[in-house]
Amino acid sequence: MSISKLSVGIVGLPNVGKSTLFQALTKKPVDIANYPFCTINPNVGVVQVPDIRVPKLADLFKSKKIIPAIVEFVDIAGLVRGASKGEGLGNQFLSHIRETEAIVQVVRCFEDADIIHVEQSVDPVRDIDTVNTELLLKDLETVEKRLGTMEKEVKGGDKGAIANYPILQAFKVALENGVSAFLYQKEHPEAKDMFKELQLLSAKPVIYLCNSDTKEIPGTLQKKIEELHSSFVILSAREELDIVSLSEQEVLELGLSSKLPVLIQKAYEILNLITFFTTGADETRAWTIEKGMTAPQAGGVIHSDFEKTFIRAEVIPWDTLLEAGGYTKAYERGLVRTEGKEYVVQDGNVVEIKHG
Repeated sequence: MSISKLSVGIVGLPNVGKSTLFQALTKKPVDIANYPFCTINPNVGVVQVPDIRVPKLADLFKSKKIIPAIVEFVDIAGLVRGASKGEGLGNQFLSHIRETEAIVQVVRCFEDADIIHVEQSVDPVRDIDTVNTELLLKDLETVEKRLGTMEKEVKGGDKGAIANYPILQAFKVALENGVSAFLYQKEHPEAKDMFKELQLLSAKPVIYLCNSDTKEIPGTLQKKIEELHSSFVILSAREELDIVSLSEQEVLELGLSSKLPVLIQKAYEILNLITFFTTGADETRAWTIEKGMTAPQAGGVIHSDFEKTFIRAEVIPWDTLLEAGGYTKAYERGLVRTEGKEYVVQDGNVVEIKHG
């Protein structure tokens, strides 16, 4: 998997702070109002991945152009109980999630009598269960439909269907018992490709964004997230939006610190992504690839022909190149390695692909 544009869906119940978070992330004005379904069509914004390595390499080479890695965030309409059966904007909501690689589920942890909660009370654990149940129910519907067509394929002697039918049957039972595709595939890796083909909603990794005015969350909420094998970030969406409107000097003077870079980094971690770089006088660029990709595969991200015509890769860690003061001195000191087709690219590598 190579990702030129990583897409992350921002989901949650209505009025939990999704659109405020989206606006803080993307600096794009959106409708933020105190009623459910203020967001109907998804808001889409592209965010640069904060990475101090990019400007440092660009400064070293006096690059004319800088191209950072990017993440696309999609603010999706609020979900309500019964969404899997079409309640609220259910089907629309769920179809938009299907198009993303990961989910940020915003969980309201703050009390504010002036901001309506669709369930009439603040209970983050209940809200997580509501969203996740709707995803599971929609996946159950998808699995049941696929099993129906697969039965005919099995009767017709289709070898693939014969092999996959019992796997999908076993997963259906797990779904009915509340097990997500994400957790199921951890124990049953043989199901992963099938889940990808079915575009199962509960197979997507989730970051829980605890929208809170405090620095800590209730122990029950933390335990719930740990049980789901997910990570979380605690921040105040309102404070993040305020930070965006301030100058760097004002942020320093007020002693504020944005947690948004942490959220973006978490998106990389849960999708097993790393960054490598190409750099020179013309351009310094960050490239996003899946951890474990080889040098030819990384070359294919730069240009599809590079993977086919790969000869070798010149590789050096970004900080080593910086310390050396450039390629000439790095080569003189033997710091640039020549790697072949089996080399696995590491996070922070500066790579030059040699190809035919």
